[in-house]
Amino acid sequence: MAEVYTVRAYAKGIDIAPRKVSVVASLVRNRSVADALVILDHVPRRAGLPVKKAIASAQANAVNNHGLDAKTLTITTLSVTTGTRLKRFKPHMRGMARPFQKKTSNILVEVSGAEKPKKKPAAKPAAEKKEEEK
Repeated sequence: MAEVYTVRAYAKGIDIAPRKVSVVASLVRNRSVADALVILDHVPRRAGLPVKKAIASAQANAVNNHGLDAKTLTITTLSVTTGTRLKRFKPHMRGMARPFQKKTSNILVEVSGAEKPKKKPAAKPAAEKKEEEK
């Protein structure tokens, strides 16, 4: 039986508040990667694109770097945490300034799946074997 492996991808410094991103992330938690990407194609929220990119990155890491089968990939962890905050000021009445913070998010995606089955080398026909021997 094939072993199950876990692969990670991070998306850091997303310029959307973590509460808004976590609403979109909760739609696709514990689903297959293929289903999650289809769902995120049709989400009308702005946070849908960075979550989709993070999941697609984890899928690419799993398939290209670790040799996992794309059909067996499922999302095991999808967490959204607070990133760095930019402190800014907005002009207010009577020469005052009101502070506010621009919030950012970090997205962690872990996908797990089985390895691709190894292909056996095809046996060469007898005619090719004779040519190689000559």
